[in-house]
This record gives sequence, C-alpha cells and structure tokens, in this order.
Amino acid sequence: MSKIKKIQLGQNGPLVSELGLGCMRMSSIWGSPTPDETESIATIHQALDSGINFLNTGDFYGAGHNEMLIGKAIKGRRDDAFISVKFGAIFYNGQWIGMDLRPIAIKNFVTYSLTRLGIETIDLYQPSRMDGSVPIEDIIGTIADLVKEGKVRHIGVSEITSDQLRKANSIYPISALEIAYSLADRQIENDLLPTARELGIGVVAFANTAEGLLTGDLQTPLAADDYRNHFSRFQGENLVHNLEKVEVLKQMASNKGITPTQLAIAWVKEQGDNIMPLVSMSRRSRLPENIAAMEIVFTNEEMNILNSTFAIGSIKGGTYLQR
Repeated sequence: MSKIKKIQLGQNGPLVSELGLGCMRMSSIWGSPTPDETESIATIHQALDSGINFLNTGDFYGAGHNEMLIGKAIKGRRDDAFISVKFGAIFYNGQWIGMDLRPIAIKNFVTYSLTRLGIETIDLYQPSRMDGSVPIEDIIGTIADLVKEGKVRHIGVSEITSDQLRKANSIYPISALEIAYSLADRQIENDLLPTARELGIGVVAFANTAEGLLTGDLQTPLAADDYRNHFSRFQGENLVHNLEKVEVLKQMASNKGITPTQLAIAWVKEQGDNIMPLVSMSRRSRLPENIAAMEIVFTNEEMNILNSTFAIGSIKGGTYLQR
C-alpha cells in the first residue's frame, strides 16, 4: 500500500494528507450498533502508518465516544495525527435537537473535547454549521481566543454559505471549509467553492459517494429500515432516475479497472489542489481501495462525460444538505 502524499490545507494552512479519514462511522450513528472498537483503532493505526494524518471527528459523534476512541488510538502517536473536531450540534436520545454556538458553550465544548482526546491542542476546530442564533463574530472570535490560549491551532467552518465564509474569514483566517461535495452534489461550484478558492481556504469534501448513491451497489427499492429513505433522492422514481445516471459511472469504472467508489473519490480529488476528499471508514479492509483512488487520473473525454452526466441538477431529489 503506497504512502499518501501531503497537501497544504489552504493558502496559509497546515500540511495534511491528501486523503482524510472520517471517523464518524466508528461510533454509533442513527441508532446503529457501535462498530468493533479494536478494528476501529487498528484502522486508525493503519491509516497513520500509510501517511493519512487527517482524522475527522465531532464531539457529538456517539455522544463523545468517537473522541475517546481517537484518544486511545493516537496515544503515543500524537505527532502523527492532525485532529479535526466539529462542535455545536446538540443531540438527545440519539436525535438532533438544535445547535448551541454561544461563546460560553464553545469554551465548555473544547474543554471536554481536549479531555476525551487526551491532547492539549486541537489542530482544526470548527462549528458544525451556523444557525443564525449567535453572531458569527462571537463564534469565530471565541475560537480565535482559543487559538491565542493554545487550545486550538487552526479554525475551520462547515456547512456554511459563501457570505458567511467571507465574514468568518474577515474575523480570523479560516484554514478549511468542510462541506459535502460529490458528482451528485455539485451545488457548491456555483458560489461557495469559488469563494473558498478566492480566499485561499482549503476544502475538506465529505460524502464523496453521496451516502452510497455513487457506489454502484444500491438496488431499488431500499430496505424499509434504511435511513436513506428519508432523503428524497432515494425515494421512488427519483432513485430509479438517479441510478440510471450511476450506470454511466459504473461503466467507466469497469473500463478503467477500478470500482465506482474509487472513481467517485478520484473525481473529487481532481477538482483542485485545495480539495481533500474525506472518506469515512471503520475497517482496515477499506483503506487500500480508498488510498489507491488518489492515484487515478482521467482523460479529458472521461472528465467531460462525468461532468455532463452529473451536471448540477441532474440528480433528482434534494441535495445532501436539503435532504
């Protein structure tokens, strides 16, 4: 398994691996059982060994379980890991009930995160989204204070508008924007992505396969207990139409001798030097395939086919964020 290369996250940001490891699925999500902890830790160790240093988590993943898991995994290897933490989302009984971005809450959140992770400084700290109840000046200003105190190294933002990104960056330099981006979710190309590039902000792109839509493995209809039934793009005729689009991706992947998932990740990687695919994994067996995706290149003809087949608006149903 080849070593992952490093990229600079934003114009003045840190050096990180060109592929990020999303750790969310290593904890219970949407009521699912908690994955095997030994395998999850082994996955993090193997990722670090391969050069993947960007570990992404949220203090609300598994009600703190995810941070404690990462803390165990990086014990004795702190210098090998770049820790990205999202905060602000409030859950109760496994359900999202709102946001809390008050300065006093942020200071509380970071204290608990540092303790669970067993570290002194979080490398990248970011509100999981903005909800309008607290001025951006107060949110970013509070994190900037944490930078001065040595509790945080870099500031990021997630699921934000172009105007909010400009405002946040005017308060304190933003290193990274975490946002859903895939062949099926290209709306950020209209405004948000150009703004990030203009401001020299790196993009951490999650949901590269659009919740599994682009893996080529989906069958219609979905199982009755599949959480994706709540998303309009996975319902009825929308799903039938969307899977017809995916057939083009499957055929191209077959012609190239790769998997549709690898193709989807590689397409995101090819969208710019400032973009890092963030792939969720909880098993070591996934690592070689996803790392190999970073070596895939496209001909101009292949890229044209993908970009036209998956043009903005071609996928029916709500976008990732709109559900």
